[in-house]
Amino acid sequence: MIMSRIEAPRDEHTGNLTARLLAGLPPEAVLTDPDVTASYAHDMASFCPAGRPAVVVLPRTVEQVQHVLRTATELRVPVVPQGARTGLSGGANATDGCIALSLTKMDRILEISPVDRIAVVEPGVINATLSHAVEEHGLYYPPDPSSWEMCTIGGNIGTASGGLCCVKYGVTAEYVLGLDVVLADGRLMSTGRRTAKGVAGYDLTRLFVGSEGSLGIVVRAVLALKPKPPRQLVLAAEFGSASAACDAVCRIMAGGHVPSLLELMDRTTVKAVNDLAHMGLPETTEALLLAAFDTPDPAADLAAVAALCEAAGATQVVPAEDAAESDLLLQARRLSLTALEAVKGTTMIDDVCVPRSRLGEMLDGVERIAARHDLTIGVCAHAGDGNTHPTVCFDARDPDESRRARESFDEIMALGLELGGTITGEHGVGVLKKEWLARELGPVGVEMQRAVKQAFDPLGILNPGKLF
Repeated sequence: MIMSRIEAPRDEHTGNLTARLLAGLPPEAVLTDPDVTASYAHDMASFCPAGRPAVVVLPRTVEQVQHVLRTATELRVPVVPQGARTGLSGGANATDGCIALSLTKMDRILEISPVDRIAVVEPGVINATLSHAVEEHGLYYPPDPSSWEMCTIGGNIGTASGGLCCVKYGVTAEYVLGLDVVLADGRLMSTGRRTAKGVAGYDLTRLFVGSEGSLGIVVRAVLALKPKPPRQLVLAAEFGSASAACDAVCRIMAGGHVPSLLELMDRTTVKAVNDLAHMGLPETTEALLLAAFDTPDPAADLAAVAALCEAAGATQVVPAEDAAESDLLLQARRLSLTALEAVKGTTMIDDVCVPRSRLGEMLDGVERIAARHDLTIGVCAHAGDGNTHPTVCFDARDPDESRRARESFDEIMALGLELGGTITGEHGVGVLKKEWLARELGPVGVEMQRAVKQAFDPLGILNPGKLF
């Protein structure tokens, strides 16, 4: 219903749109070359339709973003906010005739406060850049998506990103204390706080986190920081089955342990990483579990976890001897998705999160789905969170294989819901999972979410066609 209220600007209006934008923006911030604008059409997701932007805008100031939104409202032009476009759900995909609002030039770290333990940043700041900057002050920004060297804080906020360390430290939403947001009509609103505590009014900050730019444009964020922990040490445990590895995960969590990382790679993923990077991971294993601790005495914690892994049936348990060996194991995990993409050239990366107690059922179900569709599906997972990334590998040039890939992807999401899970733990909904969001929320849930969208964006110009 929201989409029906706006139409992409006709060709004769594109010149007027550009002229209106240039009235409040420097020429270098407005891109109209069709070859250039086409490069901003989509993110990294497969099977997600994308239109052609009428114009790409790269603002550097809050006032420039406000000008863009006022212009869009006056001319009824859709606006698609974008960061680094490393997303995996089509959430940054353009619609025909839209303004692609790239926030990558707003990349300043405005403040780092060791006393208040906060950082104030613009949305285009790269995750790794922030992490390195606060580390110099003895502080730590925990959310660390696998794409942390490329993805932006604004994009992390838009999709409520997670990462490898979430089992101990939590996801992006838990670190966003306050936001400055430009609304659809160009007004600037501040939410949240910069204090350690604060409960005044509705929690609008949390509402914007994960909204994929459909409610407003984040132009500044106040982020919580933690003291820098000791360097973590990693343990690698090999298992003869994925279910045995998942049993070890359950034993670790039930035992009250708090690892800084608890990751799983199945046989297919391990082989793919070896083929890509020649890292010498054990390909005889059916599942490789990585556990890490950043406590003052990580060796003692790893010894306790090693015993639990052995009790669950681990065939071999090898603690890293030092930080360098730990970093090598983590590098292997971070290469998983890139390595799986190299298997067939194209991937569909699922993002289903299930209760930890049902993680083994999830992996066993994915294996059955892969066999039924005669496909290669590798699974890497933030096992401590129950957040799995079944990755369907296929040849996009083969129509039948592409069809089977899409069918298997849907079956994996259905399995996740059946097991009491959710269709996305950190990648967002975007275009790829719209149908599945409706199934997860139910009719009343969808109705209320659309009511929220209507309140913030009555014309439906902000990232239309996403989520609902």
